[in-house]
Amino acid sequence: MSSQRGVFVTGTDTGIGKTLVSAILCRAWHATYWKPLQTGLADEDGDTPTVRNLAGLDPSRIIPPAYAFQAPLAPLAAGDLENVTINPGRLVLPQVSGPLVVEGAGGLMVPVREDMMIVDLIERLDLPVVLVTRSGLGTINHTLLSLEALRRRGVPVLGVVPVGPPNPGNERDIAHFGKTHILFRVPQFDAITETVVSELSGHVPSLDVLQQQISQ
Repeated sequence: MSSQRGVFVTGTDTGIGKTLVSAILCRAWHATYWKPLQTGLADEDGDTPTVRNLAGLDPSRIIPPAYAFQAPLAPLAAGDLENVTINPGRLVLPQVSGPLVVEGAGGLMVPVREDMMIVDLIERLDLPVVLVTRSGLGTINHTLLSLEALRRRGVPVLGVVPVGPPNPGNERDIAHFGKTHILFRVPQFDAITETVVSELSGHVPSLDVLQQQISQ
């Protein structure tokens, strides 16, 4: 594993809560945030300002995206529309003081280049993963497939974060069959605010403890 302290936040799907979980981790660990590949700027401001506001981050703890595209598509497709080919040489870990939270784009098998998917990027960056999942129906299959894909490549998984209404049965089966931990839970909220993020950050295990668990 990399000597860089930090995690890569990925999910079992797009729109699943990776950005919210990234904000919670940044708040809990006083971390720096980096989303290397941002798409969909035609429809929204992007995840970086969202995390900055929700986690109350100082601008010095925000690393701008390496690539930012307008279309709400996978990075490969969004780049094609702008005649941009993503250069892997720009997708290297920034050196920061303290922990780094890196947020992916979509799920593991999302194309970045003709010869690279998000899971390949995770492997290159050499960071352990926090896997964000839905709490409800269908999540066991998606989560176990994602865990299997990560393990096949030797990527350490710190644990899983379910998002949505509580579902203890799904959590139990994911932990058992996936041989992983439920790190914390993100219930449904009417509105996501800095106060909510601050409150949830109190339930996050320390990064030191999590890294010790996967190194044992």
